[in-house]
Amino acid sequence: MKINLPNTIPVFPLSGIIFFPKTNLPLNIFEPRYLALVNDCTKTNKYMGMVQAKKNSSDVYSIGCLGKITEHKKMKDGRLLVNLTGITRFEIKSEINNNKIYREFDVSYKKFSQDLQKENMAIKKIEKISAKIKSFFRKNGLLLNWDEFEKLDQDQKINTLAMIAPISNEEKQTILESVNIDSKTKVLAEIIEFYLYEKSTSSITLQ
Repeated sequence: MKINLPNTIPVFPLSGIIFFPKTNLPLNIFEPRYLALVNDCTKTNKYMGMVQAKKNSSDVYSIGCLGKITEHKKMKDGRLLVNLTGITRFEIKSEINNNKIYREFDVSYKKFSQDLQKENMAIKKIEKISAKIKSFFRKNGLLLNWDEFEKLDQDQKINTLAMIAPISNEEKQTILESVNIDSKTKVLAEIIEFYLYEKSTSSITLQ
């Protein structure tokens, strides 16, 4: 079934968080402009975009992720607790001049049409690097329920790992911008291998 996605979306620019399709992102909303954004979304189609803000600038990256508000709860102090479920990545075309206190953009989903398709029979490269992924997480003191993780489809696995891995925001953004599952897996593997190599080299040097 084809999903009708809006071409103009409200966007929440956020530093330090990279949001991926098929993942869930809990948000604690308290700024007036984003309270207004979420309130407006809940009255319409519940779609909003998340995009990484660039450092020391009002600029944002051109690739972000569209999410749908699947849960929201208003707190006594006025905050909104929201769960955002990732739908598909988008490419920003232009910013809309509006009279609202939050930002809106014209976007295109064409480049990332695979996000809306069911999992294909792509080579499951993630299985080949699973040992390195587990080693990387273990060495960084991160716990993950691997039994539950194995129940996810391949795209969900890559997106989840990219979202929670202790790597830089720039590296996460690179994975986000990788068009298909094979390219995302390749980039993630290269990043993890670099960190493992760097850690092993520093360990040898310190001995």
